[in-house]
Amino acid sequence: MDFNHATAANVEGLTAIGVLAFGAVGLAAVAQHVFDIQPCPWCAFQRLLYIVVGVLASLAAVLSNTSRRTLIVLACLGAPGGIASVRENSCALMLAESIISALRLDWLVPRLFVAYASCADASVSGFHISFAIWNCAMFVIFALLLVWTLRRSMKGKALVIPS
Repeated sequence: MDFNHATAANVEGLTAIGVLAFGAVGLAAVAQHVFDIQPCPWCAFQRLLYIVVGVLASLAAVLSNTSRRTLIVLACLGAPGGIASVRENSCALMLAESIISALRLDWLVPRLFVAYASCADASVSGFHISFAIWNCAMFVIFALLLVWTLRRSMKGKALVIPS
């Protein structure tokens, strides 16, 4: 595989992650504003993580290899956060609410980041699978795609550790 083919595949993969991440936020907004499925604090936090992963992946798709790898690593850090937030759906809400409030997202973009429901009220499913499982699957896919893209971008590169 030549360099251009690998680079094109990385750009396509990163673009796909960006589109999926922003699409997930769009679907969440439609579920909330069209179908009246109100978000809990963890749902709002997952929206934030989708946006962060989407922005980082989209930027990585248009930048050079060194910058691309840095952004991929940063995006990789968001994916486990999304998986953990699904696990934390036990309504120990302080962390999710604290992060959203500290960033003032509930004030800046209330239509996306204000939680109007408890986790129990927001526990709905699509195709007989809970939204929490769908979110977990999406973040696992992001993590796998990001690691795969990072590995492809590092092929043939020696890791230099300063002594």
